[in-house]
Amino acid sequence: MIKYQLEEHYLKTAKTKVKVCSRCIYDERVPQIYFDSEGVCNYCKLIERLREQYGTNTKLGEENLRNIINTVKINGKSKKYDCIVGVSGGTDSSYLLYLCKKWNLRVLAVHYDNTWNSSIASENMRKVLQSLDIDLYTLVVDNKEADDIFKSFFLSGVPEIDASTDLGFTETLYRAASKYNIKYVFEGHSFLTEGITPLGKNYFDGKYISSIHNKFGTQKMITYPLMTFWRFLWWTCIKRIKRIRPFWYVCEDKEVMRKFLEKKFDWQYYGGHHLENRITSFFHSVYSPQKFNADLRNNTLSANVRNGNMKRLDAWREYNSDPFIEEELVSYFKKRLCISDKQYKDIMNSKPKFWYNYPTYKKRFELLRPIFLIFVKANLVPESFYIKYCFPNKNQR
Repeated sequence: MIKYQLEEHYLKTAKTKVKVCSRCIYDERVPQIYFDSEGVCNYCKLIERLREQYGTNTKLGEENLRNIINTVKINGKSKKYDCIVGVSGGTDSSYLLYLCKKWNLRVLAVHYDNTWNSSIASENMRKVLQSLDIDLYTLVVDNKEADDIFKSFFLSGVPEIDASTDLGFTETLYRAASKYNIKYVFEGHSFLTEGITPLGKNYFDGKYISSIHNKFGTQKMITYPLMTFWRFLWWTCIKRIKRIRPFWYVCEDKEVMRKFLEKKFDWQYYGGHHLENRITSFFHSVYSPQKFNADLRNNTLSANVRNGNMKRLDAWREYNSDPFIEEELVSYFKKRLCISDKQYKDIMNSKPKFWYNYPTYKKRFELLRPIFLIFVKANLVPESFYIKYCFPNKNQR
């Protein structure tokens, strides 16, 4: 039986006591964490700074977002669409579609299909888009090619098994924006409800993906939308496509958003953050916790504690409970990627490797940090990218 005891800033897990932030539930095992004299972690301080900088949920934030929306409308006057919204069938993107329609924006929804969508996510997208009368642009990667990339990452032993999805989605957004001459991409991320992923966690870039695939893959990348460093600069410097995160300015509670979506669109919840896609679900509920002892639920749980939606001890208790695992998910993963039971067991028990064990663009991002700061101020890249990618990491070799 796990004991949960609060002693100053220490909480008990099943095996030992660890130092935990006095404000959220990030603990001393989180990469690059440190605490002030009151026990508050640097990630809570980062959230405070972002909240103040963007005026989140204040009149200033509302005014800033209103000015952005007006600029988007002016820019889109002679075009078919004002902006793009990336969609997955999840809470944030579904609710953002509704808000954009409420703001009288002409939206093009964009989806990257890695062929691992859950049926719930697909139905959610269909219901919301149909109800709101929003056009959809979809890029579907060849399923065998996608599986070969996923299997390559599994064989490599690194945590970011679904990195190709994140980067492929971003490249797809840029391609759609370029095709329809759209200058603004709206994204559904919220640092208030999701937090900021710890520095050094969930790293990915085009070189990282191609280097691992070249070493462990068996098929050529043909349909996969790989974003190289130069394509990234093309989208930001030449095309100057801006990425806007409205929930950094105004944001509602996730539970409120879900209930609204369920009532208005017959939308269905899929069981947890990032669980709307089966490869992402495998990463969050099985692969990361079991192989790397890293449970990324602490991001959302810590956000709930900071926002006053959850008691700190209750969040710690949930964090120390077993994550929800979709029935037959592991069997589906092994069967689809042609991985034997023995091979699966051997890889899950092998010594973990990390992004700094393989070639990446990380050093290049660091060298160009002043330029990327300019990009941040121009809304050409998210500030979270600048924070995570453009500064040295103590784990780097």
